[in-house]
Amino acid sequence: MISKSRAIKIIDLLNKEYPESKTALYYKTPFQLLIATILSAQCTDKKVNEITPHIFRKYKDVCGFSKAKREDLEQEIYSTGFYKNKTKNIITLSKILVEDFNGIVPDSMDVLIKLPGVARKTANILLSSVFEKAEGIAVDTHVKRLSNRLGFSSSKNPDKIERDLMIIFPKKYWLKFNYILVRHGREACKAKAPLCFRCIVRNICDSEDKQE
Repeated sequence: MISKSRAIKIIDLLNKEYPESKTALYYKTPFQLLIATILSAQCTDKKVNEITPHIFRKYKDVCGFSKAKREDLEQEIYSTGFYKNKTKNIITLSKILVEDFNGIVPDSMDVLIKLPGVARKTANILLSSVFEKAEGIAVDTHVKRLSNRLGFSSSKNPDKIERDLMIIFPKKYWLKFNYILVRHGREACKAKAPLCFRCIVRNICDSEDKQE
């Protein structure tokens, strides 16, 4: 396992490389980001961004989504995958927000993860992006891959990876951690063929996937 000091040095370098890192998902309100993040499960941000402007215009807000017809929403989000389950969760959580929270998205991890379709990854994205609250680190496919490659965690389980990251990195790193690794995963540390020649941390990376 990588040393804490070396891990922090890697993130410091990546933070300098990608200083403006943030979620790539399109949104204007906390509720919109919640919906977009749910849709992004097993789907690319690019595909989600192709869909959300239309459904946000059509349903407008949490009340609109709570009254959405299941068949219509399923068709509209079909290309994101797992559309039946996502539709069910979106409509149900919208009704819960209207009935129990006056239509306001809660800013607490404990409350968010009780909503249908909201696990820690989704809650962490929402809390960090909208409320600037660091209650954890969102672990998606990029963070999982890079955490393994860079030696931050040897686990394949997202919850265990998150715990490992929270032990290694001080809380001040948590807010941007996901966005930094996602950006690096897209720009250089790609899944099939990492572009090590353009990697800012290549000299301190010991990954077995490292390309000379």
